[in-house]
Amino acid sequence: MGALMLQGTGSDVGKSVLVAGLCRAFANRGLTVRPFKPQNMSNNAAVTIDGGEIGRAQALQALACRTQPHSDMNPVLLKPQADRTSQLIVHGRVRGTLGSGNFREARGSLLAEVMQSYDRLRATCDLVVVEGAGSPAEINLRAGDIANMGFARAAAVPVVLIGDIDRGGVIASVVGTKAVIDPADAAMIRGFLINKFRGDPALFEDGYREIEARTGWPGFGVIPWLAAAARLPSEDAVILERPADLREGRKLIACPILPRISNFDDLDPLKREPAVELVMVPPGRPIPAEAAMIVLPGSKATIADLAALRREGWDIDIKAHHRRGGMILGLCGGYQMLGRSVADPLGIEGEAMHAEGLGLLDVETILSPAKRLRHVKGEALDVPVAGYEMHMGETGGPGTAHPFARLDDGTSDGAISADGRVIGSYLHGLLAAPDLRSALLARLGLTGNGRDHKADVDAALDDIAGELAAHVDIDALLALARRGA
Repeated sequence: MGALMLQGTGSDVGKSVLVAGLCRAFANRGLTVRPFKPQNMSNNAAVTIDGGEIGRAQALQALACRTQPHSDMNPVLLKPQADRTSQLIVHGRVRGTLGSGNFREARGSLLAEVMQSYDRLRATCDLVVVEGAGSPAEINLRAGDIANMGFARAAAVPVVLIGDIDRGGVIASVVGTKAVIDPADAAMIRGFLINKFRGDPALFEDGYREIEARTGWPGFGVIPWLAAAARLPSEDAVILERPADLREGRKLIACPILPRISNFDDLDPLKREPAVELVMVPPGRPIPAEAAMIVLPGSKATIADLAALRREGWDIDIKAHHRRGGMILGLCGGYQMLGRSVADPLGIEGEAMHAEGLGLLDVETILSPAKRLRHVKGEALDVPVAGYEMHMGETGGPGTAHPFARLDDGTSDGAISADGRVIGSYLHGLLAAPDLRSALLARLGLTGNGRDHKADVDAALDDIAGELAAHVDIDALLALARRGA
């Protein structure tokens, strides 16, 4: 058995993708591999096989390992919501709410529970590949740390530091990390990788050797820009892309970017449809009038995001779109917003309050502490549908008499308006299935490409693993993992 941890010189240096790629590369060698992230902060989450939830990145990494996601793979998950607070998920279950002021005190007490998950996971496999969070160079956050060196030292896991050359200053960021962190933390780092290199790696040979000389750490490789990473779900940021003009034969689908948008990777399958232009609409811009469909995405704070939607004037755009005969799809929190009202009598999302919805579906939602987490299958739009539920509260009313989906357990999901142009559903991931996606696009007069999104993601993981095998000393990393700290 062994373990290896990837930490970064900063956020967004590619840790999540590299962990996924290495998991697949090691799995391709016949090893039983498991991913692990002690602490994650993200509103993109997935339901696990044991009925909990973890960050989407760890679910993707589990796929890379060819195994089911489990709550032990991400024992502490923070989901930011309104008023500078985060929902705290421990071992896949809601533990409560933390404010920005008390998290530092709370996280130190969570290390024992992180270690419980890690020890259970380690006992099930040949190799654990661990992902850090942010950077160990954030020394102002070192006390009570459970995400980077606090975990690495407690678990005696060797660390490889990732530097992002695409953003510039990679020599200073790697060398500077050693300069600012505690010497005992620096001793945990056993080498480095340079990520996102464009061009001829030979041009960086002198810089690579300079890092080795100044840090005393060996380099394990220079990784090129991984084009296949664009085919993977994104966890931490919504990519803002606005086409200059709508290409002939395509129809535009627009999604407003709400402040607490969650699980926006639900829309990824639409990006791959040749007949679709997917536009993520940022604050300050109207929803394009030429949109054939508007998607209201999931939200970690439905009432707060509903207020934000109105501040942007998007409620006016949505209702005008509906009057023009356009389609609207609401997913999870977006489904709740489409109803007559959303009530939070217990202050689940912050202060207790009641908000008027958009009134496009004849339903009402009452938020409650119980969180529904489950995988489901059924039928919707006359084709099979599969997805997962992850929401707090119940939605009911006359509109649910015309559900979006009939589920295999005898229950139903969502609602469809009488004219068939407004659809609400609690099911995340439903667009990944080609038949369901094609049935939805057919309502826009489009033909779907019939591709299985999950298979496309799996193929991308193989492509990334192949690139890593060609540019990284995989044998040295494996030996390091087995040798330990």
